[in-house]
Amino acid sequence: MVVTDELPRDRFVADDPESAVRIDGTALAARVKADLRVRVDALKARGVHPGLGTILVGANPGSLSYVAGKHRDCAEVGIESIRIDLPDTASEADIRGAILTMNDDDRVTAFIIQLPLPDGIDPTAMLELMDPHKDADGLHPVNLGELVLAVPGGKGSIDTPLPCTPRGIVQMLQAYDIPIRGRHVTIIGQGLTVGRPLGLLLTRLEATATLTHSRTVDVAAEVRRADIVVAAAGVAGLVKADWVRPGAAVIDVGITRVLNEETGRYRLRGDVDPEVAAVAGYLSPVPGGVGPMTRAMLLANVVEAAERAS
Repeated sequence: MVVTDELPRDRFVADDPESAVRIDGTALAARVKADLRVRVDALKARGVHPGLGTILVGANPGSLSYVAGKHRDCAEVGIESIRIDLPDTASEADIRGAILTMNDDDRVTAFIIQLPLPDGIDPTAMLELMDPHKDADGLHPVNLGELVLAVPGGKGSIDTPLPCTPRGIVQMLQAYDIPIRGRHVTIIGQGLTVGRPLGLLLTRLEATATLTHSRTVDVAAEVRRADIVVAAAGVAGLVKADWVRPGAAVIDVGITRVLNEETGRYRLRGDVDPEVAAVAGYLSPVPGGVGPMTRAMLLANVVEAAERAS
């Protein structure tokens, strides 16, 4: 699914003429979810009830919050929720059993294995146990392989789930009419959930994608060449204003909790220094940018899995 409807025109204009246009991921996600509600109702009218399953191991606060948020999103669009929560002491056999249960459960259209898993459990081996047709995150090796084999130029559809954050980033760019084809994109970070699959997806759309990481000799120089910058390193304030080409689109994916020593409270910071707003043409905020779109794309993967199977 691609966001093609035009946003209200005032969203394309910065409040400050010397400040970047804010890419509103929250508003875009609301639009995606409104569309999904209609599609879910249509499926239910045919007797098909989409369901998202989650496997959570342990009580990591971040993971608990993330999974709870996914199920709230499901309720918002009418998707059913199926949970398997395991203790910190769960063995590899316990986790394997939970995955096989989700594979066999007809109520589960698609599911996720919430990462990280306990030390000593190989996440790749667990992902490989999933039915690839039930992969809500788009990270099963079979589905990533489909993305590798996809024809450049965006010709034809990829009939498998796409990784949620890369898919959300592409839709954010498309919604704001930010050109991708023929443009140079610099991605900071080579993680499995963002950097590597995003490079594949952008290449399919005929962009030139440069993937930088901790061994890149001069990350700043690579960023200065880019029409589009995607920062997914998890280092607060990493991308400085003098790194960014004037008018470039900057997508901030990183989220770090930073302590305010005066108040004793933590606040969320992205990978992009706030001063970049004075240079960039477009900038996604943290929070309120990529995060809501990632969650919306997870729901889209569930609904599309139900549509393919019905």
